[in-house]
Amino acid sequence: MRIITLDENTRKNILSDLLKRDPNNYGEYAATVQEIVDTVKEKRDEAVFAYTKKFDGAELTAETIRVTDEEIAEAEALVEPELLAVMKRSMKNIRDYHQMQVRHSWFDAKPDGTILGQKFTALQSVGVYVPGGKAAYPSSVLMNIIPAEVAGVERIVMVTPPGRDGKVNPVTLTAAHLAGATEVYKAGGAQAIAALAFGTESIPRVNKIVGPGNIFVALAKKAVYGHVSIDSIAGPSEILALADETANPRWVAADLLSQAEHDELASAILVTTSRKLAEEVSAQAEAFVQTLSRKEILEKSLQNFGYILVAENMEEAIGVVNEIAPEHLEIVTADAFEIMTKIRNAGAIFIGEYSSEPLGDYFAGPNHVLPTNGTAKFFSPLGVDDFVKKSSVIYYSREALEPVSRDIIAFAEAEHLTAHANSIRVRFEEERVKGE
Repeated sequence: MRIITLDENTRKNILSDLLKRDPNNYGEYAATVQEIVDTVKEKRDEAVFAYTKKFDGAELTAETIRVTDEEIAEAEALVEPELLAVMKRSMKNIRDYHQMQVRHSWFDAKPDGTILGQKFTALQSVGVYVPGGKAAYPSSVLMNIIPAEVAGVERIVMVTPPGRDGKVNPVTLTAAHLAGATEVYKAGGAQAIAALAFGTESIPRVNKIVGPGNIFVALAKKAVYGHVSIDSIAGPSEILALADETANPRWVAADLLSQAEHDELASAILVTTSRKLAEEVSAQAEAFVQTLSRKEILEKSLQNFGYILVAENMEEAIGVVNEIAPEHLEIVTADAFEIMTKIRNAGAIFIGEYSSEPLGDYFAGPNHVLPTNGTAKFFSPLGVDDFVKKSSVIYYSREALEPVSRDIIAFAEAEHLTAHANSIRVRFEEERVKGE
């Protein structure tokens, strides 16, 4: 891994390089995605079946696109019992964590006859996109479905690309069933996103779409936003380790590679105040790469977006962390909890040498669907709040409204909205007539 001394120029260059990974920069795919979305909107099932045949090689019909109970049972029988047990333990941690996020409607009644409040209502339906192909990502299934289930969403619809045999990966399907999916459809890519957004004869539309996917899925979510809500436009994965001379270089190197193996656009960064640690981590990372299964991806990821940044002091190091706003942040320093209080921007913060990033990916409980590409400056991890909406509640008695009526009328008239003013004025016409 390249070692760079932090200064103003290197900081700007690195931030510029990282922003190149933003899905919004891949405009050359936008026209293709928009065409798919428009075709599905117009031709519905016919388009979904045609695109599934073209991209996934599977023949689907209205009778086979939805996963049946028999297919779910068949899938569960194919999952190793040990993996099934692990998923159930992980599910408990995820559910317990997200139960703590549940908020309830509240009302505040005052003696003057006013009641103000906020009503929380779960979304009626949510679509969860899960990538397909040869790999299975049951952890992503659990992380997207469980918060919706905890929030009280009635319809949780999962879509995922089928294999050429027209079947869904058994591990993916089993995870969906365990987590609480109410419907599963064999559809992937931009066409699945469009189907969820606009509805087809076989796939009813939903209120919100969540879940990761490739650039076509990301751009499709962007294209349908406004017709439905979405979670975010997710970019490539990233990890940043903030470490001092007390950190174990072998462990830090292993953690950096845990995200670099995702794809060639993944980012792995070490920010440290120790030149010695920087050199040791670089050497350890190079040695690990030679032994790991995704060697080619790791090499390209580190070459493109792997950095070891040496800061003059911890204040400078914390500053660059907050500028990068990483998806995953590991703090491996002598005073990790104190430094954590100075972090403003990060998707998930892992504190201490035993809190490695995969703990959050699979088991601890907090959601691993996190803001990427600097969006941790204004976005949060996926959670229960993403699956509820809020309504304001306002009640005024006549006795409460009368003393403030003139203020409201004055405000409305200042904005030249006379109908607004009249709406208040008519409620007290009789008093004013009597007063005259």
